Amino acid sequence: MSAFPSRIAFLASSSPPAQQALAVLTERYGHASPEQADVICALGGDGFMLHTLHDLHNNGSREPDTPVYGMCLGTVGFLLNEYRIDGLRERIAQAEPTVLRPLEMTAITRSGEKVRARAYNEVALLRETRQTAHLRVTLNGKARLEELVCDGVIVATPAGSTAYNFSAHGPILPLDSRVIALTPIAAFRPRRWRGAILPDDTEVELGILDPSKRPVSATADSFEVREVVQLTVRASVEHAVTLLFDPEHNLDERILSEQFLT
Repeated sequence: MSAFPSRIAFLASSSPPAQQALAVLTERYGHASPEQADVICALGGDGFMLHTLHDLHNNGSREPDTPVYGMCLGTVGFLLNEYRIDGLRERIAQAEPTVLRPLEMTAITRSGEKVRARAYNEVALLRETRQTAHLRVTLNGKARLEELVCDGVIVATPAGSTAYNFSAHGPILPLDSRVIALTPIAAFRPRRWRGAILPDDTEVELGILDPSKRPVSATADSFEVREVVQLTVRASVEHAVTLLFDPEHNLDERILSEQFLT
């Protein structure tokens, strides 16, 4: 970050360890309001970090360039730094920025409602019943798969590529690759289709071929909309966010390490 932060806003999950850390850190470093802070410090796990990004940057109440530095007090912590009390301002000043471009989802439901949401990890289209989903895959206005029979489809950012996308056998993407992953879930036809890696300026449209018999829902991170008949996804140009990572444990290194786990 280089600039020494004088005003830190601490946000914590409801877990006892995070609340305990919140009390200790605010006593030592003070606490600025999120509206006046130089940096946001999120205390929790990856789920809380995503919740923080949505709260701070989706509701229009803050400038999107306010950096977020997280410390892990949850179970995974892929998007977070190690929790330590001492030297926090120095750590933040030396932290390396990583810019994340979220996905913008637009879902149209059977009732005609148009629902928009943002995702920092992934947008997923999932079957609602025992019936498989029958989908048409269109990229930048051109149909690429006239019929995909599957349990669902994931569109993942590089930051989210190690999460749900990876568990569905999708690729892990370097953060600076400017691509997104399109990954099927349990594809039945075409049998050999394993997904695609796309430039992040690609507009992905998923059309539901039989929504009354084979209903599907869509999720953008933790937000869900049901009875979807059409889904459009694209990377956001306007709403990039900046996460800060300690130099010795940055997100690029974590993504690289994930590919060699046994």
